[in-house]
Parts: sequence; C-alpha cells; structure tokens
Amino acid sequence: MKIGDHVSVLNDNLRGKIIKIQKNLIILEDEHGFEHSFKPEDLVPIEPDLYTPDSISVKQEPQKKVSKKNKTQPLILDLHFEQLVSNPCDYTPWERLFIQKKRLQESIKFCRKNKIKKLKVIHGIGDGVLQGMVLEVLGGEIDLEYEDGYFFKHQSGAIDVLLK
Repeated sequence: MKIGDHVSVLNDNLRGKIIKIQKNLIILEDEHGFEHSFKPEDLVPIEPDLYTPDSISVKQEPQKKVSKKNKTQPLILDLHFEQLVSNPCDYTPWERLFIQKKRLQESIKFCRKNKIKKLKVIHGIGDGVLQGMVLEVLGGEIDLEYEDGYFFKHQSGAIDVLLK
C-alpha cells in the first residue's frame, strides 16, 4: 500500500484514501474529509477492476429441429353426411351409417398407403351413434392410437388418430 491508494477498513464500514504512512499506522481520509488512523493489517486495498461488472453476452437460443413428419398437417375427415354425398335425403339411417363407416375405413387405408401419420376424424356432437361407430372401427384397427373419448363423451366432436 502506498499514498494515494484507496482502501477499506476490515471491521468497519469505512473507506478512504491513504494520505500518510507512519511506522505502524496508516492515516486515511474518508469521503467526508475526516482523518482516521489504522494498523496496516486492518486495511484492504480497493481495486476498482474487481468491482466493474463484466459485459453480459446473450446467446441466441438454438433452433429446435422439427422433423418433416411432424410438420405435416393431419388429414381431416368430416363424417357429416352432407359432406359425403350430394343428396343426403335419399338414404336411410342405416345406409348413412354404412357409408360413413366405409369412408372412415377407406381414409385409414389411404393414410397407411401414403404414410400419413395423423388423421382427424370429425363426427360431430349428437346422440353418439356416429361417435360409437368411429370408436368401434378404430378399436378394430391395429397400429394406431386414439383417445377413446370415455372421459369426454359427447364433449368433443372430433377424434385425433395417430397411425404408427
């Protein structure tokens, strides 16, 4: 330590600049102009380089790579009968259900043939007859996953199907 160095007192909340060095005493002047004397072992030098904050560098988040198969949109199959035929009044309820079932099976076959992994089947909210038929067909298929709809029965008008 030499005259002109800035120091801090160990056991006191006091800082200052050394103005005089004697044999066993160092005299420092605090920020208010008062002089204080301390033993050299009670003082610690203040190094301004230690207290300057380093610049913070922000790294960019790495881009998450998404495979092509996860980017594809699901095939959407709307089983509302008006969407399937041009003259819906010409069919009996049994024929309607049979045509809807056939269209669902054809769509699953199409997805497997063209390696489409997602199928969204829209059956609508109603008495649950069409929803029951969809769940029955999906239950009979292999290598696919779907929500059985038991918990949300009559709450959702669609079922998402994942083909393996």
